[in-house]
Amino acid sequence: MLNRRILRIKAFKTVYSYAENYVESRGEDGKPVLTRSMTPKEAEALLEVSCAATRDLYLFLLALVGPLTAEARSRIESARAKFNPTEEELHPNLKFVGNRIAPILEQDPDFTRIITKKKFAWDQYDVLLRRLYERIRGRKYFQDYLDSGEDSLEEDARLWCRIYERELEDSTELSDILEDLSIYWNDDLGYALGWCCRTLRELGQGETWRLPPLFQSELPGNESLESDRKFVVNLVRTACGHFDDFTNQVAELTPKWTRDRLCTTDLCLIACGMAEARIAPLVSPRIIINEYVEISKFYSTPESSGFVNGLLDKLINQHE
Repeated sequence: MLNRRILRIKAFKTVYSYAENYVESRGEDGKPVLTRSMTPKEAEALLEVSCAATRDLYLFLLALVGPLTAEARSRIESARAKFNPTEEELHPNLKFVGNRIAPILEQDPDFTRIITKKKFAWDQYDVLLRRLYERIRGRKYFQDYLDSGEDSLEEDARLWCRIYERELEDSTELSDILEDLSIYWNDDLGYALGWCCRTLRELGQGETWRLPPLFQSELPGNESLESDRKFVVNLVRTACGHFDDFTNQVAELTPKWTRDRLCTTDLCLIACGMAEARIAPLVSPRIIINEYVEISKFYSTPESSGFVNGLLDKLINQHE
């Protein structure tokens, strides 16, 4: 499930947590002393939790299909029960509430078992469900779906893909919910939605739902690839285990900058780049550098990409 780009991001965030976790004590001279409070082993454990959280987010989002279908059904039933319903309310278009994707997931024993075990439920988010359904009802693609002459599993899957692609990633309400549920879900929404759409398309082709393996290298057909799990664990282990050494090398090349003046985000990106160059000597340095430069554009300052690029270029290439 997780590709190398998102694994590098998770490794960087883990190394950042490792670098920023300090406790203050007093030395023999009475002066404050900062000691790192997270061990490399604890950083590896944090990495495992972070990786598993992305798949959990995928599961939570995929479980939205049933509750949103139920919300539509509830709306129709309430309209029918009005004192003086309109003709349209008496004879509504039932195509969406009868979509085939919802029962496929709700009746899948493996899917329901996992969702139940993880206690993932949308019941308490009825406000979001109502607003989301109301927004979808006003979309042209939804009306086109209702009015089309087609009535197939594949068409149902296409509709759900459009909903996931167009309505969820920029939803502030959903973002607030995810932030409350897990600190590890902050930046994984787009990636998890992409996997939801992949699953929906597979269901639309008649395939049975299967829990995606946690790493891309574990997918069928990828047996010849290097283990992604081994890659990311070694990356974090090396970056944390040699963090102070990597920091000192950066300091030697930036004499005008003290450790306090160097951005921790940039230091962690550079440490990850140096660590990857060490554990993957056959990979082109330019590929490694470009990966962390791209990550810096999202997680650091506007000037960081040039700084990370220049430092990694010198630090990696001087050890070739």
